[in-house]
Amino acid sequence: MNSSALSALDRVAGHQQRFVSSFEKYFAELARDLSGPRLGRFTPRCLELLADLSLRGGKRIRIALLYEAARLVTEEEVPGLLEAALSLELLHSHALILDDIMDDSPMRRGGLSTYYACREDLPDNPQAAMGLAMMVGDLAGFLALRILVQADLPADRKQAMLDVQLGVTTDTVMGQILDLERDVTSSADEGLLETVCEYKTTRYTILAPLRLGLLAAGEDVAGHEESLRRYATLAGISGQMRDDYLDLFGDPEVTGKPMGADLRAGRLTYLVRDLLAATDADEHDTVKAALGNPDCTPQTIDRIRDIAYRHDVHNRLRSAIDRYAEAASAEAASWRRHWREDAVAVFEQLPSWNTRRTS
Repeated sequence: MNSSALSALDRVAGHQQRFVSSFEKYFAELARDLSGPRLGRFTPRCLELLADLSLRGGKRIRIALLYEAARLVTEEEVPGLLEAALSLELLHSHALILDDIMDDSPMRRGGLSTYYACREDLPDNPQAAMGLAMMVGDLAGFLALRILVQADLPADRKQAMLDVQLGVTTDTVMGQILDLERDVTSSADEGLLETVCEYKTTRYTILAPLRLGLLAAGEDVAGHEESLRRYATLAGISGQMRDDYLDLFGDPEVTGKPMGADLRAGRLTYLVRDLLAATDADEHDTVKAALGNPDCTPQTIDRIRDIAYRHDVHNRLRSAIDRYAEAASAEAASWRRHWREDAVAVFEQLPSWNTRRTS
């Protein structure tokens, strides 16, 4: 890796590390604001569960995208970025909590999912446990918007950033709905997979941080919308494919999720689609029997992984990941004519970093 790539990588890591400290401070202040005997036991427990999930880890890719988007315009400190970063990560926590309820997933980021933590708290009342987990997810979503509403920014800039985040909040819920449709459909075609990816990855993981960072820095994004969307779509599909790949070929100690979690949850991912298309009748039946079966054994998952290796599914998926990443990098390179070169370089390099990540 050359020196400029290392410098960009160091800067991205710096954004992420500084954010963690700010996130910890935010939750400490929130706990003081939303506590007291009148709020009972469940409210502080919800805050505790939200903080635990939010601070436990994650790639924080949105934070890097947000801060580097502002750097496309200026090196100066930009007001409103921290509030936007907090808002994005809280919205992400909201989406993760809903995902785990929908998938009945016990693990997230190397620990209990919020849903299963609530089930442990209320072992004799599963309905209340689900309701409590839903409230934690709702709390995250509403706090994400409150942060921007309360930000000390010029009114027009705040409104523009709120419009982005309100839109992406709706998109995130639409993505959950599309996710359900995909997983109850007998087969998922390319169009449906890309639509799910657009709403669950492209819009809120990549496009929203880009827009928010540029808006916070005072840039008019309207003239760049088409290019920003192309970059977000290409990088989003590459990132989603990498997530799908890691579900079967990653190290659970690193990913923080058990191997084959998508299969057990019945998710018709890019990997599952390619696997079903490549297998013969007996192998196809093995994959279909595991799909949506939460009691599928590790031995069966191992067998499915071996089937994927035998049909070269892993290499074909990696090639597709690389193609989309390279196209995203080429799109970012076109930004050099109107934005700062050192920040553009980060957006060129991020897709290729994504193809090598292990979690």
